Amino acid sequence: MPNADIEPYLQHLAVERHLAARTLTLYRAALTQLHTAALADGVALREAQPHHVRHWMAGLRAQHLAPRSIALALSAWRGLYRWWGQRGEVNHNPLDGLRAPKAPKPLPKALSVDQAVALADQGGRPRVGHDNEALRTRDHAVVELLYGCGLRIGELVALDAMASAQSSGWIDRAERSAHVLGKGGKRRSVPVGSAAAAALERWLQMRAEMARGDEPALFVSQRGARLSASQVRARLAQLARAAGLPTHVHPHMLRHSFASHLLQSSGDLRAVQELLGHANITTTQIYTKLDHQHLARVYDAAHPRAKRR
Repeated sequence: MPNADIEPYLQHLAVERHLAARTLTLYRAALTQLHTAALADGVALREAQPHHVRHWMAGLRAQHLAPRSIALALSAWRGLYRWWGQRGEVNHNPLDGLRAPKAPKPLPKALSVDQAVALADQGGRPRVGHDNEALRTRDHAVVELLYGCGLRIGELVALDAMASAQSSGWIDRAERSAHVLGKGGKRRSVPVGSAAAAALERWLQMRAEMARGDEPALFVSQRGARLSASQVRARLAQLARAAGLPTHVHPHMLRHSFASHLLQSSGDLRAVQELLGHANITTTQIYTKLDHQHLARVYDAAHPRAKRR
């Protein structure tokens, strides 16, 4: 347990900051580590200097903690000293300027081409307990747009059936393109492929059966209002299970799949950057690593010299 000096800060986090119970547990553990390290070195916490904290941080590394665990511990420590500083109990924060080790960014998860196609095909099939043809048609169009255009979930649900002065996004059926408002208020137009265009046309023929008379949204729920992101996630998860996919599928995974498959086929990083709406090409470059992973799996599975004895 942390000492009595630390308990008031934990109470502050719980009562005034309303931190979740799990977060409080993690912070308590981190502050316990801080207290134990300071006690072992005979240092009063309020008198700690930057070199003390660097030494205690080295102790965390010696425990082989993951970079994210170390970052969380430093966040808890920094917060304590900041709070003490606001209360006039310390005149400096010994963690100022101290950076946590960088955690390796996990690669985005993408479906294989066969899995993505199976998911899209599943969207238009009748399912037990889901025999509403309009819903099936809508779900099929949703999957085709997510995978065929690489849209973010927020961009998808913001689409209107027709352009208007209030629209942040819409489908141009004549040009077969989706006009969306992406991150940072950046607009872009994405081509709508033949499969997605055909699925959209089928949905638009049935949309009036579900949409309220004044509802501009392209995709609507059974209540006739704009479909929400959470509803899309739930429907997509159902489709993935029905298609027998061995992984949890979420909307952003289809965006990753769009980018990965397009890059595998074209190798045109700049074009993929434009289609995804990335402001910085370094964000897009992560998909080259996915492409390399794909090639490595093909090599390991097929090359006679790849298999280790």
